[in-house]
Amino acid sequence: TANFRRKWRSFLFPLCFIRSLLFCLAVPFQHSVASWLVGQSRKLSTFFGVVIPTLLSMFSVVVFLRIGFVVGQCGLYQTFGMFLVAYVIISLTVLSICAISTNGALDAGGAYYMISRALGPEFGGSIGLMFFLANICGSALYVLGLVEAVLATFGIPEDGIITNHYQVLNSGYWWALLYGTGIALLCLVVCLVGANIYAKATFLIFIVVMVVLLTIFISFFAVTPRVVQLPAEATLNPSGNGTLGPITANFTGFKLDTLMGNLWADYTRDYTTGTMMTFATVFAVMFNGCTGIMAGSNMSGDLKNPSYSIPRGTITAVIFTFIIYNLLCVLEACSCDRLLLQKDYSFLRDINIWGPFVTIGVYLSTLSAAMSNMIGASRILYALARDDLFGKVLSPAKKTSHSGNPWMSVLLSWFLVQLVLFSGKLNTIASIVTIFFLLVYAAVDLACLALEWASAPNFRPTFRYFTWHTCVLGIVGCAVMMFLINPIYASASIAFMLLLLLLIHYLSPTSSWGYISQALIFHQVRKYLLMLDVRKDHVKFWRPQILLMVANPRSSVGLITFINDIKKSGLYVLGHIQLGDLSTLPSDPLQSQYDSWLSLVDHLNIKAFVNLTMADSVRHGVQHLLFISGLGGMRPNTLVLGFYDDCVPKDTLIDPTLSCSQSVDLSSPSHDIEGDSPPFHFAPLRGTSDKLGQSADGKALSPQEYVAIIADAMKMCKNVVLARGFNEFVRAEALPAQLFSQAKSVVFIDVWPVNLLRPDSCSYVDTCSLFLLQLACVLNMVRAWRKATIRLFLCVEEGRSVQGAEQKLGHLLKELRIKAQVYPVPWDQQAALHWQRQGDFKSTESAESTKQEEEEEYANSFPSNTSRLSDEYLTAVNQLVLDQARPPPAVRFLYLPRPPADTRRYASYLHQLELLTRDLGPTLLIHGVTPVITTDL
Repeated sequence: TANFRRKWRSFLFPLCFIRSLLFCLAVPFQHSVASWLVGQSRKLSTFFGVVIPTLLSMFSVVVFLRIGFVVGQCGLYQTFGMFLVAYVIISLTVLSICAISTNGALDAGGAYYMISRALGPEFGGSIGLMFFLANICGSALYVLGLVEAVLATFGIPEDGIITNHYQVLNSGYWWALLYGTGIALLCLVVCLVGANIYAKATFLIFIVVMVVLLTIFISFFAVTPRVVQLPAEATLNPSGNGTLGPITANFTGFKLDTLMGNLWADYTRDYTTGTMMTFATVFAVMFNGCTGIMAGSNMSGDLKNPSYSIPRGTITAVIFTFIIYNLLCVLEACSCDRLLLQKDYSFLRDINIWGPFVTIGVYLSTLSAAMSNMIGASRILYALARDDLFGKVLSPAKKTSHSGNPWMSVLLSWFLVQLVLFSGKLNTIASIVTIFFLLVYAAVDLACLALEWASAPNFRPTFRYFTWHTCVLGIVGCAVMMFLINPIYASASIAFMLLLLLLIHYLSPTSSWGYISQALIFHQVRKYLLMLDVRKDHVKFWRPQILLMVANPRSSVGLITFINDIKKSGLYVLGHIQLGDLSTLPSDPLQSQYDSWLSLVDHLNIKAFVNLTMADSVRHGVQHLLFISGLGGMRPNTLVLGFYDDCVPKDTLIDPTLSCSQSVDLSSPSHDIEGDSPPFHFAPLRGTSDKLGQSADGKALSPQEYVAIIADAMKMCKNVVLARGFNEFVRAEALPAQLFSQAKSVVFIDVWPVNLLRPDSCSYVDTCSLFLLQLACVLNMVRAWRKATIRLFLCVEEGRSVQGAEQKLGHLLKELRIKAQVYPVPWDQQAALHWQRQGDFKSTESAESTKQEEEEEYANSFPSNTSRLSDEYLTAVNQLVLDQARPPPAVRFLYLPRPPADTRRYASYLHQLELLTRDLGPTLLIHGVTPVITTDL
């Protein structure tokens, strides 16, 4: 009909005007833009790739619809304060963005790429996914906002009463969804074509928005004072009694009275929601106009030079928007009365030289924000998929076109935006989106803070206008804003981030990006190691710091896991010696072995360091390790050696039940850790051959050298522990399952605190005996051994007060706070064998010279007649120890005497230890050289 055609022409007139305007504005730039874009696929400049997207994202609709609202509620003074605080918060984050982006090559992903490469895949992946979802919901929000803005102007009212001839669009949920789908499809087409067409589109939108802003500024000076009709919903009385309030307000032009009336705050109810406004609620609304600083960073993969463009472009956009916002605040406060600012959010359209200009600005700025969020979301999704943080779930998003545009990520992003559009109203999601963005900003500040605190030499950004103080203030500012907007949503967002962090930590593969946690730990450990002063050591705070020498871990798994228990929060070092001369080798063979040892530590789930060295002999190698192992105040004070015997070693490394991590949970399934691709490679054992048929070498250590190592360690004031019988020690069998239940303990730790090689002495209060008691107590304090019972055996002779000796020992244990069961053990028969042997020896051999006697006295706890200990005596003592063990213990602690001063007696010394500990099972021979226990508080 003619009436309809008239209405349709009225509707098309603004659109035709926009088309003509855009064409006229585009012509002068045609050649410059074309020359810049040709041959520059995925290569945007600072202006097109950063400045324009950031400006349009920060402006959105706030610059047209919410500046007057803020001034009307808060007054000019508080508005200035709000913008100052808001821009300080985002500027601190911008400084962090600039610092990270100028510290190296920046790839696609923007903020996600920065955070993941700085804080690691867990933190980066969780924040990246939340940033992606925020962009998806943000794009849908802007699409729906554009639909509502279009329907507010061109839509037929719900009551059907048409007041303007251009109200031709049907309203309703499905119609709104249809319009939103069309707008989303338009954004999809632009994003599918690629970054170049996106740059063109945003550039044209930018020109139009700038023209609209220019007309707004001109209107404040050119338009004469006038009366403005208020919206119908704003005329209702706030009391809700149905009466009408003022229906008009005034645009006064520049007047001092108007300015004075707008200086101070005057909070009222929002006429659209009926909510009473406060400083916090207005600040939350205003802050939405300050977000969007990541729009340029999201295009990092399409920028010609991200490290150059992101800092300059983002800072330029932030400064420009800050100036525009404050100028608008001043102009509106000087020319619009309070009622107009509070009751009409779209008053700029009524006072503009041509009203549709503002409507066009609202439409295009909203469309640009929706487009920016969609293309930003696609780039983040592409970066997440390429990093394989979520496995094969996101693998389709890796597909790109020939020009490098991630078209599949764009399609997936559009699909998710379309799903969000079905919800219709997104007032609740709007707050969550803002909080997600703030969480991303805080994460960027945290990433920059971590890099700065780590003090890594490779962190040297060319942008230096930041410190750790700005990073901390940025984190605090973003956190405060999150909880100011909505504390419940803020808490839920943080919880969601932590959940994603844990999920990625356990499911994602190991990355090669480097871990900032390692740099931070190194920085802190170095600082505290310097503070750890060995001159301030005190016996009250003594703890075992153990160096365990391991010839081949294939036969030492049981001992390695046991020493891990006995270290009790002390230092634990696995030492290994490679025999050879580096000068005769082309390279260091230890470098290739080190990873295997670290894999062994991980597999056994022990808390140990690894120290490897090369020497011409085992003795010299042990000396090297005792001298250089540790750092600062953390140096080994105890040397642990396996016992020297002729026992054929058994390869226990192939049995995963020997690892600490699996010994407690006996129900966990076993797996062959070596399988087809073993995580570590060690030489075959003595008397065996590896899979390639290579035979292992024989013993590299002689009995003489073995005892010399013990003597060397004692000269260096190191405690010495000899471990025998641990070749087949299985922690899961030594500590049966009922030990971890409430059932009665059946596991024992046997302690013999007397020197069994000196039958003429029953003393148990020397340094060595107390060290032995201390280690037994330390083992009993470990969680897995806590229910084990310490049995202390006291050797007594006939004629002496057994009860008195037992009471004396019990009193000592009470003072030392050691819980143990004391068992007196008569050993007269064993001692008689010794003295009988001494008589036979005197009748057949002349006395040794005085000089020889003096030399032998060097060996503390190893008497001059030690070489005269008979095998019968040692066998009898060995049987005594076995007879007292009913039921047999999990481990025994025996007294280790010093080696003799005469090196000719080393073989005899080792033979005596072998007889003493034969068939005893897991046994520790212990010698202490320093006080380790005190009764003082």
